[in-house]
Amino acid sequence: MKTIYSFIAALFAVSQLSAQTPDTVTVIDSPRQVVITETPTGTIVKVKGMKDNDEYNYTYQMEHAANDSIHTSQDVDNDWDINFPFKPKDSKLSIALSGKNNRFTVEMKGIYFGMGLHNDCEMINNSFNWGLLQFAGIQYNILNTQRLGQHFSLGVGYDSKRFSLKRPNCFVQDNNTKVISTDLYPENVDKRSSIINVRAIQFPLMFQQDLNKDFYFTLGGIMNWNVYAKCKTHFKKENTDIDYTYHNIKQNKITFDVLGAINYGAFGIYCRYTPSELFKKGYGPEIKNNVTLGIILAY
Repeated sequence: MKTIYSFIAALFAVSQLSAQTPDTVTVIDSPRQVVITETPTGTIVKVKGMKDNDEYNYTYQMEHAANDSIHTSQDVDNDWDINFPFKPKDSKLSIALSGKNNRFTVEMKGIYFGMGLHNDCEMINNSFNWGLLQFAGIQYNILNTQRLGQHFSLGVGYDSKRFSLKRPNCFVQDNNTKVISTDLYPENVDKRSSIINVRAIQFPLMFQQDLNKDFYFTLGGIMNWNVYAKCKTHFKKENTDIDYTYHNIKQNKITFDVLGAINYGAFGIYCRYTPSELFKKGYGPEIKNNVTLGIILAY
């Protein structure tokens, strides 16, 4: 611990007779607690406990002459570790504050992009998913280490899902009932697109197992709070762009996903499964059982 070495080195250098370099008294690796007491006659250094031996005790006492002066310094870089994005020591995109036992960390991680592989609604042409798994999250490290162990985390993040209809179908909304249904585009139009976009604040509860220094996999559940959704149909007719945008659609406010990922360093592949229906019952097509496959960075 740099803090301990700085204190001991400073204390051993205080004597006014120190034209000579003092000898090393002892070296203690990973002490549990160090107590330094300054008395009128000298300095007492007590070490209580050390790595793999909580019963260890050591005391060092040094007397000072009347005109001695004491200078101490302290490096505070092991009590709280700050891991910046893509730091060589840890490839995760993380801003981590680690307690002295390295049990808990606070992190930002998990940028992902994915394409839909399956959806129960046969009229869906494709879907796209992206987001940040955690703006911030609390991670508990089971084996008292940030790597090579098991970790649980609970966080808050952002997710966006986008669904596109197959041509020549488009989304339309009834002005009275607010029900979203499908219809055909008008004749003789081009540049057609009809999409639904859902944005959510997500709350992932994840388990991570480290396989070795570089490989690890993650599995967990996500609760989505779908705070925003819109439906937009666009086409061009006779050189005029026409847009129909519906903001007041009846999406389910709470949905759930399952996410699994395997990573090598900062790069990984994830699969996300959404069994929940997008719309409240009777307010839109049955868009559910969506499966997305993509890449996740800096998890």
